[in-house]
Amino acid sequence: MTKPPKTPRTKPLLRDDGGALQSRPIQRRNPAQPRLPFDPMPPRVEPALATLAQKPPAGGASWGWEIKWDGYRIHVHIEAGRVRVLTRGGYDWSNRFPAIVEAARSLGPASMILDGEAVMLDEQGRSDFNLLQSSLGANGRKSGNLISPAVMMAFDLLYLDGHDLRGMEYKSRRQLLEDVLDDVDGGAIRTSDEIEADPAELLEHACRLGLEGIVGKNHDAPYRSGRTGDWLKLKCVQSEGFFVVGYEPSTSGPFSSLLLAAYDGDNLRYVGSVGTGFKTVEAGRLRAMMDKLTWKRKAPPVPYDGKRRVVWVAPTLIAEIEFRAWTANGQLRHSAYKGLRERQDNADVYRLDE
Repeated sequence: MTKPPKTPRTKPLLRDDGGALQSRPIQRRNPAQPRLPFDPMPPRVEPALATLAQKPPAGGASWGWEIKWDGYRIHVHIEAGRVRVLTRGGYDWSNRFPAIVEAARSLGPASMILDGEAVMLDEQGRSDFNLLQSSLGANGRKSGNLISPAVMMAFDLLYLDGHDLRGMEYKSRRQLLEDVLDDVDGGAIRTSDEIEADPAELLEHACRLGLEGIVGKNHDAPYRSGRTGDWLKLKCVQSEGFFVVGYEPSTSGPFSSLLLAAYDGDNLRYVGSVGTGFKTVEAGRLRAMMDKLTWKRKAPPVPYDGKRRVVWVAPTLIAEIEFRAWTANGQLRHSAYKGLRERQDNADVYRLDE
């Protein structure tokens, strides 16, 4: 025997009489009910910085690893009708990175803050600091339009549509970042991919490919500005910023070497010289800049007991120097010039006391 159909529990969408549907009257909000306000977008965020480590942390299951990019650290602020590309020092370089700005506009109408690195990639897809410096210098300084076709490798999301994400654990921020960039990845803003591999093997592979190193991030940590140990960097070759405090003249070129200094407490200490890595145009530009910074005082800017003929300059220029090790008397070994950092980048000068 066939059972009769059950009476539906839900009310039919249309009344039998065909009358118009009506919604319930809107009730006033209960003042006792808490409001959930949006978080205002911070005008600037001090970046989280990676601490140099010699080996991966023990029990690193909660860590994620990615390639270390060699460029300028930037935060991209995207708001309604406005995009800002801020350097680590808080300067607006939007006019220097038009491709990144255009890619950021395409992410709208969402509001967000992306954290990442502005880089120039070589033919093998490796970031090249010299290429980036050239794109910012030779292409723009003559015309006054300091622009670069650099791309952004994004690795964190700090703010999204009215919500400050810095208190959220990194693995959740990372997932949101990948969702945001899922449809646009491959343009001028790209995701810096996490690589699932043993970090020691990954570092070895990165060094074999000529990369700078790898960066690890604690998946369970919130976003904290400065060097907190939540982010670690393992390098193939050491690369740090040093003050240029003088140069050794040459009869066949702008100079034969640059003399370098690092912080030792509150003072500067001579740490050796660098005489390789310069292109002719870059060397000439450096010499012109140093001629404007000639040291006027009788004593040099750093204690020095060497026998070279040196033209001392005010410790203003910060050079990025690649080196293999330190000598027994505290000087750089096998050093090479990579490029000149800009003050607006708020580059670190190496500290001997850390």
